[in-house]
Amino acid sequence: MTTAPTKRKPAAPKQALATKVFHWVNLISLFAMMGSGLQIYNANPVFGGRAGSDFPDLVTIGGWLGGGRHWHFFFMWVFGLNLLWYGIYVFTTRRWQNRYVGKNDLEALQKGKNPKRRNYALHRLVYTAFIPVLLMALFTGLAMWKPVQFALLAELFGNWQTLRTVHFLTIPAVLLLMAMHSLLALNVGEWKLVRSIFT
Repeated sequence: MTTAPTKRKPAAPKQALATKVFHWVNLISLFAMMGSGLQIYNANPVFGGRAGSDFPDLVTIGGWLGGGRHWHFFFMWVFGLNLLWYGIYVFTTRRWQNRYVGKNDLEALQKGKNPKRRNYALHRLVYTAFIPVLLMALFTGLAMWKPVQFALLAELFGNWQTLRTVHFLTIPAVLLLMAMHSLLALNVGEWKLVRSIFT
């Protein structure tokens, strides 16, 4: 009598340590900047001026304007340096060749019939979209922090209100991309893929 072969569970994907560190530092710094940024926002709301609506203390960090600024600027450096070293890592290891959207991915999204291939293409598109959004958050933040030293950056946005508005709108943009990135990862590799980034 023969026994039916047992099905082996697919091995959990393995992530490079550099990728794990980047994701952890990025998450912590982004949420710290969001909370402290909302604290700064409350001191002078982007929409409606000083008469505008405030965000509740539950989602802010810093306690007051000065505290919010200290937190925000500290994690701005953490965030910026994290992006810089990961960018160097991606370039030197050539991970960009299979992590970011390419011509084949765009063709798969337009004409592809394979749902899995389309999913991978969409994931790469979302992953690539992070780059301009995160850089926009960084550059607009630098322009507001040092408008004289980064005058050329500030002038690109025309006026102070536009600069502040664009910087503020990077928050919902990042949150939306994070949600899409997580959902697509779940769709491709279920919880195993998500857990592999943090364990």
